[in-house]
Amino acid sequence: MMAHKYAKIAFTEQVKQVQTEQHSRKGYASMEQGEDVNYLLSEHEANFIASRDSFYMASVSETNWPYVQHRGGPAGFMRVLDAKTIGFGDYTGNLQYISTGNFRNNDRVSIIFMDYPNRTRMKLLGRVSIVTENDPETLAKLEIADFRAPVERGFLIHVEAFDWNCPKYITPRYNDDEIQTILKPIEQENQKLKHQLANIDSDPGNYSTPRNSEPTNSNPDDSSPTNSYPTKLGDGPLKLVISGIRQLTASIRAYELSDVNGDDLPQVSAGSHIQIPVQLPNGEQVLRHYSICSNPQRRDIYEIAVLNEPVGRGGSYTIHQHIQLGFVLACQRPENHFRLQSARHLQGAPAVLVAGGIGITPIKAMAQSLRAQKVELDLHYAGKSKLKMAFQHRLQREFGDNLKLYCSEEKQRLNIKHILANAAANSIFYICGSSRLIDAFIEIGKTQNIAPQRICYERFTTNIDENATPITVTLNKSAKTIEVSAQQSILDAMLDANIAAPYSCKAGECKTCVVKVLDGTPKHFDNALSAAEQEQQGLICPCVSRATSSHLTLDI
Repeated sequence: MMAHKYAKIAFTEQVKQVQTEQHSRKGYASMEQGEDVNYLLSEHEANFIASRDSFYMASVSETNWPYVQHRGGPAGFMRVLDAKTIGFGDYTGNLQYISTGNFRNNDRVSIIFMDYPNRTRMKLLGRVSIVTENDPETLAKLEIADFRAPVERGFLIHVEAFDWNCPKYITPRYNDDEIQTILKPIEQENQKLKHQLANIDSDPGNYSTPRNSEPTNSNPDDSSPTNSYPTKLGDGPLKLVISGIRQLTASIRAYELSDVNGDDLPQVSAGSHIQIPVQLPNGEQVLRHYSICSNPQRRDIYEIAVLNEPVGRGGSYTIHQHIQLGFVLACQRPENHFRLQSARHLQGAPAVLVAGGIGITPIKAMAQSLRAQKVELDLHYAGKSKLKMAFQHRLQREFGDNLKLYCSEEKQRLNIKHILANAAANSIFYICGSSRLIDAFIEIGKTQNIAPQRICYERFTTNIDENATPITVTLNKSAKTIEVSAQQSILDAMLDANIAAPYSCKAGECKTCVVKVLDGTPKHFDNALSAAEQEQQGLICPCVSRATSSHLTLDI
């Protein structure tokens, strides 16, 4: 939204007349009202300007002709001196002095700062004063360290207004440093693959990477630790092949899964996930759940996005290290425990979608599905930086002003109270992200009297109670008693004890692991069981729930 001080300057009478003729005046009129604080640079604007290595600057001559000049230098050569003042040193150039001459007659200036990789731009209006050698103290503040040429003069720009512009038509461009940052993990991966191929050529028996023919190590039941990695895994009915791999960010990689015979895949709905078989370094074969983030209308592929977490449970790291083009995965059919409430949306209920980090994966598919249904939506996406946020360029192109990005490294914070308070009264909220994000939405939703059924969510991490204490669990049918630590789920403790407990999502969403409580007082954290199932039937989801008592007895 345009800052009102900028609108007050930019919206002349002729501009307003055109807006009226084009039926946009009503929407813009409110932007010229409010307290005049928008011309003060916050830390966010200061950091943005300090990171720029160029800008475009327009001045006006006495003949009323505008002159636009490109200025470049090391990042931060435009100094932010205070909340109202920026400036830069003017070094010897082509000796035309057009901008300098224009500023003598008209001190007005217009500047555009561009961040091409993140498709962001900031417009600034101000008035220029020229600093000469008679003010060496100010000139010193504008000098660039280690720059050989002396400063001829300085330009101080007294900020009148600024505005952040729509990113829709900004084409991403990258400088050498940015390209090297993006390419570094890819080059490292390339070197590793070359090393693997060299080993294959020198020792055909050590075959760990697919080539153009059937792999030699294709036994999906081979669970013994080995230096090679099987190229077929799983025992599900859905035979999928890795048909495409894309590097979305330095640590997030997208994998396309296609039917091995080239047939259409089973139809999925937005919010679906698929279990991917993975062989860990110790030889154990496990299942990892990943949201299907491709457009649900597609039948040719499923796409998943995997965040590499080297210090996690080992699944994502193993996928990044070993899963290559041509690998065959025998999977179960996709499931969905995070469905859109389509009937309510078709009755006019808008959607508010919120994603934190890698939680964008199901939210992306939801946004695309809702857009296809012509449902009104707002999409909020929070992450560390735009370079680390998967799909952000694609989402900006597709959703434009309906997308709001929040980058913590740029001091931007997702304001849950603001989102809830400004949503339509019948909006339905869909949240996927960390437990902290989801819990905050639930708690703030209660304070704003948001009906619980209007807040839908999916956790991508197990929600262990931060106040949990160790408990003892007796497994009635297995005749075992196990100790569950404060940092461990009951389900994981059962699996560690070699109990054949069924499970799927491990996030309290699907009911697969549900078991009856025979003794003790459970503390529920699931999002799957009804109140009747919890209280009257005595059921519990051991993947996320705990106990208020020190002991539980479960019927398993």
